[in-house]
Amino acid sequence: MSVKNKNIEEFYPLSPMQQGILFHSLAAPESGVYFEQLSWTLEGKLNTREFHRAWQYVVERHSILRTCFVWEGLKEPVQIVHRQVVLPWQEYNWQHLSSEEQQQKLELFWQSDRSRGFELTQPPLMRLTLIQLSDISYNFTWSHHHLLLDGWSIALLLKEVFACYKAFSNSQDVYLEPIRPYRDYIVWLQQQNLSEAETFWRQMLRGFTTPTQLSVNKGARKLLTQTDGCDEREVKLSVVTTAGLQSLAKKHQLTLNTLVQGAWALLLSRYSGQEDVVFGAVTSGRPPTLAKVESMVGLLINTLPIRVQVSPEEFLLPWLEKIKNQLVEARQYEYSPLVKIQEWSEVPKDLSLFESIVVFENYPIDASLRQQNINLEIKGFHSFEKTNYPITLTVIPGEELLLRITCDDGDRFDTDTIPRMLGHLQTLLEGMVTNQEQRLCELSILTETERHQLLVEWNDTQIEYSQQQCIHELFEAQVEKTPDAVAVVFEEQQLTYGELNAKANQLAHHLQALGVKPEVLVGICVERSLNMLIGLLAILKAGGAYIPLDPSYPQERLAFILEDTQAPVLLTQTSLKEAIPQYKTQVVCLDADWHNIAQHSQENLFYKLTTDNLAYVIYTSGSTGKPKGVQIPHSALSNFLHSMRQTPGLTQEDTLLAVTTYSFDIAALELFLPIIVGGRLVIASREVASDGTQLS
Repeated sequence: MSVKNKNIEEFYPLSPMQQGILFHSLAAPESGVYFEQLSWTLEGKLNTREFHRAWQYVVERHSILRTCFVWEGLKEPVQIVHRQVVLPWQEYNWQHLSSEEQQQKLELFWQSDRSRGFELTQPPLMRLTLIQLSDISYNFTWSHHHLLLDGWSIALLLKEVFACYKAFSNSQDVYLEPIRPYRDYIVWLQQQNLSEAETFWRQMLRGFTTPTQLSVNKGARKLLTQTDGCDEREVKLSVVTTAGLQSLAKKHQLTLNTLVQGAWALLLSRYSGQEDVVFGAVTSGRPPTLAKVESMVGLLINTLPIRVQVSPEEFLLPWLEKIKNQLVEARQYEYSPLVKIQEWSEVPKDLSLFESIVVFENYPIDASLRQQNINLEIKGFHSFEKTNYPITLTVIPGEELLLRITCDDGDRFDTDTIPRMLGHLQTLLEGMVTNQEQRLCELSILTETERHQLLVEWNDTQIEYSQQQCIHELFEAQVEKTPDAVAVVFEEQQLTYGELNAKANQLAHHLQALGVKPEVLVGICVERSLNMLIGLLAILKAGGAYIPLDPSYPQERLAFILEDTQAPVLLTQTSLKEAIPQYKTQVVCLDADWHNIAQHSQENLFYKLTTDNLAYVIYTSGSTGKPKGVQIPHSALSNFLHSMRQTPGLTQEDTLLAVTTYSFDIAALELFLPIIVGGRLVIASREVASDGTQLS
């Protein structure tokens, strides 16, 4: 690299954090990661010339603001400080626009500004825009790349800018404390012992092999707000809760940051189902051993892994104490490059060590702006920033603790995820204040709305229906209402409600003559047809309980069920009679014997039958080696059908296609639900039911 350019003041390596940011910025240049945008409103008589001059002064004062980055043709990238740079400064006058038009145009400007990004090889990597909204109102936007500055430095710079502005406006000399250049921090980093850091991080991360997953809604629709490809939501805790957290921290010699990180660890544990979680935390990176580091301007922060064991039975306060001690110990090695920590861990190289980071902003920029005595009211402060992590939790202290979650992975999170996470985080922090002596497992993440939904709304399954009526009686009630409506269709055949009821009654009277009554089991082995439904209804009307026998079952299974139930009566058809195992039972062929059955009455039967009596017996698949018969009473069947009657809400306007074998439980829903609500039942033949292409 040639350094003959007379405008080059010096060059030196990047910090580990700068290296990481540069890598992600180059890897996804269109994503806008690490683009920083701050904006606020200035109200009062602003001297725009002196305001511009103040910014130019701080740019000349701080080398990092005159820095660009070069990497092509080099083994390692370097940052180059220029002696002089032209500060990009734009002024616009929008006084002629209405307030609504100004706001709309401002939103478009912010988006356009973000999409421009920065050419990292051309300094300065910042630009300033001043927009006049009225005689005494201005919007100011400061955009820069995160390669230059951390949050602490931003607060320092703004303090200097307004100090300069005040002096220039009053025709006074500027006096600012001498500064220590950012290069001194780079030199300090190069003097640190990485072997000690390696020992620490290997020990701390030993046994952790899989990143804590946050795929809450994997496969959901993409979450894109405006044009930035990310979603950002925030919530403020109440003054009472905030004060309670501050009191809790002070009483037990903790920090507010420790409480928030503890709550975040709990949230990740609940979401991932893991008791061993790792997330990233942004540290100040300002070592107390480096003189005047607190006034240094540049990028000194670092992102480090925090590993937390979440043992449900552990008590809250001792657990928080352990987190605090870990943070104190890790601070000795906060100079460690994250890329190296990743190498020292046991997480595969192709995976990120963590998917979420926590940023605790202990530099209230908007508050420091308001403290300047410059005859200007500063308000409406807001910021935009974007990291390469799927989830970023930003915490801003104040009378009302602000929690902001930024999501940058719409492939995994739907529009409800971020507000829900914020609600759960808020609930955990409120729970810490409410009961400090509880175990971790006792801290609920459910918000009041979710708790009401779970305990009240979703538990409100009570519906009004007669608990004294059996299914066939509900069918008979529907027959009275719509006797001429079509009840069931099979291929080219159909029966009205009246016709179906009459045939079922004739067969029921016949069955009663054969001794069928309550608790008597009746086998039914017929092909899918109108006779299948007639037979099932007739058995119930006679007071018996049916045993469904699918004709496709192996003979051994049919023989076992008939032997096991000792059913005294079997309904079948001529074509199947020879295939059914020989058994001492009264066999009724619904086709060949129908001329005898048709001699019986078509009227409904009357006898005492309660919902406690059996409706049917169904056999399990035999996964344990031997099928078992399950006895289903009328009450269970009736309750099931009534609940399904409400949801999805079948009515007499609907048609339901029955395709399930009647030896499976769900067949009761398909066959009986339509005919107790006045709908139409269509029975698919075995061939159609087994070949999905024919269903259309």
